Amino acid sequence: MNKLENVFKNKKSSNIAYIVGGYPSIEYTRNFLVNLEKTPIDILEIGIPYSDPIADGKIISEASFKASQNNVTPDTIFDLLISEKENIKTPLVFLVYYNLIYAYGLDNFIKKSTEANISGLIIPDLPYEEAHEFVEKLKNNNISFIPLISVTSENRIQKLVSQGSGFIYAVASLGVTGTTQVSHERLTNFIQKIKTHTSLPVAIGFGIKSKQDITDLRGISDGVIVGTSIVKLTESNNPDEMVMRLNELF
Repeated sequence: MNKLENVFKNKKSSNIAYIVGGYPSIEYTRNFLVNLEKTPIDILEIGIPYSDPIADGKIISEASFKASQNNVTPDTIFDLLISEKENIKTPLVFLVYYNLIYAYGLDNFIKKSTEANISGLIIPDLPYEEAHEFVEKLKNNNISFIPLISVTSENRIQKLVSQGSGFIYAVASLGVTGTTQVSHERLTNFIQKIKTHTSLPVAIGFGIKSKQDITDLRGISDGVIVGTSIVKLTESNNPDEMVMRLNELF
């Protein structure tokens, strides 16, 4: 059992958070990472800044753009994580666009991810039909491939989960991050349908903004993923306040 699946095994409902690496500064990200154990976060997604983040709404896109303007690159993130890996106990996954991986070099990206103790990758722009070779490479290096499955992709669930490991990322909205969720009833049916095709944990994200949203979704999923609201909190540039607010949110 890998590190991610172990998290879900030990908790009824896991807390997953998303940040943009290097936003609002690389030092902020460093400070936050080494203080993760003070928060209720069980798994942290780190977004690698990218110029055209197709799955992201306005707040995350702007944060990603600002980090890119501050010269935050994949190497910036790798160097930070490798330098602090002894101080980071929480499992980390990357949310990263395939164009970045391809430009970096598939094998080089995997090698660096292993050195940085990355447990899994979420790749929004890598379709099932083109993922097989890369998924095999990840598997050979003990890095999970975490598939995104939208409520509009119900007829492809069996295919999509077949490539997955670690957990399945169920997308709760019809648009980009930070948008409105579909109905609770539809989400419940959606999660149940995914679970008929896989034994992997299913975590739900997109459109989860408040403590009430988190409470409502805990009962139907194995984990909740909060992104936009947390990226918004990082704007304060105060890691201590962030730790406090996360404890209130989850």
